[in-house]
Amino acid sequence: MISLSAKIRKVFGKKTKLLKKTGKIPAIVYGPGVKNVLLEVNEQDFQKVFEKTGENSLVELEIEGEKEKRPVLIHEIQKNPVTDRFIHVDFFQASLKEEVEVKVPLALEGISLAVKDLGGTLVKNISELEIKSLPQNLPREIKVFIDKLDTFEDHILVKDLDLPKDVKVLNRADEIVVSVAPPSKIEEELEKPIEEKVEEVEKVEKKEKKEEIIEEEKK
Repeated sequence: MISLSAKIRKVFGKKTKLLKKTGKIPAIVYGPGVKNVLLEVNEQDFQKVFEKTGENSLVELEIEGEKEKRPVLIHEIQKNPVTDRFIHVDFFQASLKEEVEVKVPLALEGISLAVKDLGGTLVKNISELEIKSLPQNLPREIKVFIDKLDTFEDHILVKDLDLPKDVKVLNRADEIVVSVAPPSKIEEELEKPIEEKVEEVEKVEKKEKKEEIIEEEKK
């Protein structure tokens, strides 16, 4: 399990901007039966940890002054929309004896012949899977092997995914994860909005023409 050091935060509100200038991120840790604790973590250290664990793997949080490390999940992150830098982190202290429900990202692996040889377009219907598991058994991501998609009739369902035995899936078993659409179908979808706009223009033109006729008759 990866460790991350943290310190008790002594600044709050608008003053946390000073933390960010010194390369620190304001944070908080909470959980069932756990008192909320305001923290600060080193931005670079957190970046390295987050790249390895994501939001679904346990992290050992070492808080200065505490003897025992806390098992936590990176529950929520906030980023600056302009700089894309972290501005706040929520840590969830999980019980290793109680299951948690999380959303795990799906990672596509392999090459689909329906895309490569037939010119189809990969259609990813869901990008993450809802699962339930003990925190220590949570996978960071779930791989979807698309080399099984040889034709436009092929698709991969939730029940086809290879999951750890200790993980329960909350999605419907027959839900389509990924499929391949033929070129003509994609072109039809792209043309739809244009056709709808043309129809709207025609309706407006007919309405304006009708109004012109009515005005002429009045004269």
